[in-house]
Formats: sequence, structure tokens, C-alpha cells
Amino acid sequence: MKIDSLIFDLDGTLWDSSEGIVATWALVLENYPEIHKKVTAEELASNFGLPLEQIARNMFPDQPESLRQQLMAECGEKENLYLAEHGGLLYPKLEETLRNLSEKYPLFIVSNCQDGYIQSFYSGNHTEKYFKDCECIGVTGKSKGENIRLVMERNGLKAPVYVGDTQGDADAAAQAGIPFIYAAYGFGQVKAFDAKIHTFEELLDIVE
Repeated sequence: MKIDSLIFDLDGTLWDSSEGIVATWALVLENYPEIHKKVTAEELASNFGLPLEQIARNMFPDQPESLRQQLMAECGEKENLYLAEHGGLLYPKLEETLRNLSEKYPLFIVSNCQDGYIQSFYSGNHTEKYFKDCECIGVTGKSKGENIRLVMERNGLKAPVYVGDTQGDADAAAQAGIPFIYAAYGFGQVKAFDAKIHTFEELLDIVE
């Protein structure tokens, strides 16, 4: 596969942050006794990769829109603080693979997350040194496909590939007009892809 750069999804592709998110959401919901809900890692996993507004509707379907937005803002703020300090679960051999990839290609992240979440991944796991740029819906309000295009344009990328784990990631790559590598170890199921990896380390064989 001939490429000049790699753009990554975050959740389910580079790390699993669900343990920290479950803990922080539980803390937020303690302040809302009228909401009788216990957030689980399995429920979160089924929502990873979706736009924030859709996650809010899925997680809190019985609450008014204004309260959903408030809950998402509070949960997102606590997530960022917690993950920046404690990090998340990196997939096996992720840092070694990123190091090897970054020696040959510029690396980027585009995620459907809140502002500050990618920076928490950087801080909590000491990974910022491997990436040149990032973008998210929480900053631009744009779709993942549009944000991929933004990163491509401002970094002059001509032949990038997008690596992700959900159908939404595949659709975003198609919208941006670039190849898609399916991270099958992640949270989603994908119908069509240009390449497939079962471990993060397998990227080295595909791009070389």
C-alpha cells in the first residue's frame, strides 16, 4: 500500500479508555439522583465512534436535550482530567509500532470526541511525540470525514490512509476519498475495507 501518511481514529484503534470513562461518568451521575442509570463498559463500547450528540441520545434517551448536553459536557470534562492523569489501556505493542511508523510517515489523529480528549490521550500515555496534528468534532463541529479532509489540507497530505475500527470510520474514509484500514481488534464491525489488521503491530507489514 503506497501512502505518505497515516490518520488514526482513537477509541478502539489506539486505546481502550472505557474503564476510566465508566468511573468518571459514575461520579457525574451521583449528582443527578433523578437519573437511575448505571453506565457499563459494554454500553460505552457500542457508542464509541459516534458523534457526541448521538451518544447523548443513546445514553440518556429519557432526558431533555438541554440536560443531555449538560451531562455530556460534565462527563467530558471529568474524562479529560482523569485520562490526562491516569491514561487508558493502550493496545499491545502500540507505542513501539507508533515509534517505527513515525520514523517513516507523519501520523495524525481524527476522532469524534470532545475538545481536549485527544490531548488527554497524549498526556496520560506520553504519546504526543508521535503525532503531527489532530482534529475532532468537539473543536470543529464537523463530521469525521470533513475533519479528515481538514487535516489533509492543512498538512499537505496527498496519499494518506485512515485506520479505524467501526463502520463510521470506514464511511468517513470514503467521504474523505482515502483508503481505509480496518482495526478488527476494536469495538465495531466493518463491511468493506482496503486492508485489515488483527493487531496494531500488523500495520508495519501493510504500509511497507
